[in-house]
Amino acid sequence: MTTEPDLSSTAAKLRHQLTAQLAADGRLRSPAWRAAVETVPRHEFVLCFYRETDDPGLTTWTPVTADLVGVEEWLRQAYADDTLITQFDGQEIDWTDPKPIRGAHPTSSSTLPTLVVHMLEELRLHDGMTVMEIGTGTGYSAALMCHRLGPDRVTSIETDPDVAARARDALNRCGYAPRLVVGDGLVGHPEGAHYDRTIATCGVRHIPHTWVQQTRPGGLILATLRGWMRSLGLVRLTVDREGRAEGRFIDGDPSFMIARQQDAPKSLGMIPAPDDGASRSTPYGPDMLTAAGSGFVAQLAMPSARFFSMPADDGTPCTYVLDGRNESFAVLTPKSDDEWNVRQGGPAALWDLLENALHTWRAAGSPKPTEFGVTVAAESQWVWLGTPDGPSWRLPTPAQSTDGSA
Repeated sequence: MTTEPDLSSTAAKLRHQLTAQLAADGRLRSPAWRAAVETVPRHEFVLCFYRETDDPGLTTWTPVTADLVGVEEWLRQAYADDTLITQFDGQEIDWTDPKPIRGAHPTSSSTLPTLVVHMLEELRLHDGMTVMEIGTGTGYSAALMCHRLGPDRVTSIETDPDVAARARDALNRCGYAPRLVVGDGLVGHPEGAHYDRTIATCGVRHIPHTWVQQTRPGGLILATLRGWMRSLGLVRLTVDREGRAEGRFIDGDPSFMIARQQDAPKSLGMIPAPDDGASRSTPYGPDMLTAAGSGFVAQLAMPSARFFSMPADDGTPCTYVLDGRNESFAVLTPKSDDEWNVRQGGPAALWDLLENALHTWRAAGSPKPTEFGVTVAAESQWVWLGTPDGPSWRLPTPAQSTDGSA
């Protein structure tokens, strides 16, 4: 049986190995964050978790605890550079008798350390600063920031009371006591404002203006913009004195779980009848929705759409693009090797919006996401290409329409 000293020494060895790996990969660059990763015991924040398996069919996760796999194997996995799932479908897990889980939707996790330290490095924190974290999760990121800044300078907000309670317990075990708030992270925490930095560990369809209001002028907001089709990427915004924030996408493509308040409706929308809409030819097929560059542009052009493929009654392969907010649709069917037929209808011509965005993007030389930026104002916000005066696409905020044009 593994004794407590053995657990501590094994965990310390694994932490140092993880730290060395992150440093060698170029993610962990500063001595202060290196000291935090070497010190904060990640295993205390993932006493129980699930790992995805390679089983065919529905995605399957298997439980991992010290009792199930042994202390050494549990520690090895706890310090692996992987995302560890701690909740599904917003429901707590019965850890007295955990079973494999299939076809569920992860709703809380401990993010892979590579991404955690990448974001913390990009947050450009300095001694004496204060930070507001949106999405406490397991509490591991909050613990790293507590080690770096001191617990009294860290505010972390978690929407799920059960997740927040587990994080509080883990932080207490490790001797950290940041300000932990249970509530809607999109609202922020005005009582602690103004913060020098705001960081979100969940994806958002737009940047809540409350974050801008609660971040001091000159302060930074670091968050992942994403849509219902895919992640757009990590943006770093600087807040100005007029209540606006602006910045660019930076390297890295984190795919955080979307904030629960902005998650997609369960229903994809109505599948159009075979004779609905108007048909025409298009050179763009469904691969435009999934490829790295064009998929980014597609998400900008159709911010409230989702897509799926299934054969028609006659067996013809079809890809359906549906906007559940306004019942717009586009249906793609193959026409030849390099041409497709698109049938679209509803208030917004979805495939027209995509084609226009792709033409703009290709005319600019098919730039990477780092050539795009974001402006956040009180009543609207948009993604722009090149410069703030360049071509732009509106983000879907409550105060404006969601047709993707600006």
